Amino acid sequence: MRALFLDRDGTINVDHGYVGTRDRFEWVEGAREAIALASQSGWKVFIVTNQSGVARGLYTEDDVRSLLAWIVEECAAYGGTIDDTRYCPHHPEAPLEAYRRVSDWRKPEPGMLLDLLRAWGLKPECCAMIGDRASDLAAAQRAGMPGYLFPGGNLLAFVRPILRP
Repeated sequence: MRALFLDRDGTINVDHGYVGTRDRFEWVEGAREAIALASQSGWKVFIVTNQSGVARGLYTEDDVRSLLAWIVEECAAYGGTIDDTRYCPHHPEAPLEAYRRVSDWRKPEPGMLLDLLRAWGLKPECCAMIGDRASDLAAAQRAGMPGYLFPGGNLLAFVRPILRP
């Protein structure tokens, strides 16, 4: 089984800084189509996202879960399936004490990716991670899977060659 791990902010949506609600969410061009292509090509699709906006008190974990659920619905309308999601609300310098800690789920650490690999019984060499930051690629490397740096533009065009067997 193959799986595509996607960062959220800067990869699926335009990174406007701490996007916690639909009104601030703007799709990256080709994102829904890229997820649909991956799904239709037999890949599992996962979102793995750092969400320090929670730790900063800008929005809540309920807001993150609600937005992720909406993203799943929107992708389904395009024929795509997001099979699972993980997020990390923690930050070592968080203003909110409840979220102030070092977490092995916060990229560049691989915790979210490793958790999904275990939960879905996946081999990392059969997976790929796409993100817009070096921390995304570092998490992929630490999880044993290839990582691809998305430079912006059309995500569908970027994903096509990665999905080829």
